[in-house]
Amino acid sequence: QVQLVESGGGLVQPGGSLRFSCAASGIIFSMYTMGWYRQAPGKQRELIAASTSSRRTNYANSVKGRFTISRDNAKNTVYLQMNGLKPEDTAVYYCKANYINTYWGQGTQVTVSS
Repeated sequence: QVQLVESGGGLVQPGGSLRFSCAASGIIFSMYTMGWYRQAPGKQRELIAASTSSRRTNYANSVKGRFTISRDNAKNTVYLQMNGLKPEDTAVYYCKANYINTYWGQGTQVTVSS
């Protein structure tokens, strides 16, 4: 059974930082492209960062320079370091594993507010 378990969300003030983790089980993690998505109220889910099996990364323009995706294949875990958080970063954040199949984490809420 495949599971993606996210942790690290919460409430943070503007300018603050958070770090997400997404621990995967039931997949050959190193073969998967791992991505972080977010969905704000009333908006579509959007890709914000991805890390391929060859560790190439890409970012949405809205988070470039503030967010960093990384992965530890030995721990089957992908991380998202978020710095310089803004109120517009408020959303539910999801991790996604994509290779032959696609799997999603359960989602975790981030609220950026003073």
